[in-house]
Amino acid sequence: ACVGPRGLRVQNIVSELGGEKIDIIKYDKDPERYISNALSPSRVVAVNINETDKVARVIVPDYQLSLAIGKEGQNARLAAKLTGWKVDIRSESQMSDYYKDIDVEIDDEVLEQDWTEENPGETEIDEQDS
Repeated sequence: ACVGPRGLRVQNIVSELGGEKIDIIKYDKDPERYISNALSPSRVVAVNINETDKVARVIVPDYQLSLAIGKEGQNARLAAKLTGWKVDIRSESQMSDYYKDIDVEIDDEVLEQDWTEENPGETEIDEQDS
């Protein structure tokens, strides 16, 4: 509707702006969809939002990371400005590595705990018992 027949409204706006290119983004009340729309034409895999801090972590396929971020971060900045959210864009492999690192840290913490002191009722097993 806002484009007009054969893009006439958009063409008029572009000519008023001296030929400047414009993008039309579909608004959505849901911040996840709105942020995803703002990063179009990039294919967004997931958007994880933190409502309190207004931060969105966007996950895109590896091959689309540079497209989503844009030249010198321009697409990410424009999406953040448009949506009012801080936008952090990561590739699927970056997120996979991140979660692997977290799991390793958690496993190390679990292994270092003295379970008998922190978890009463647990039985400590010596190598001799097994």
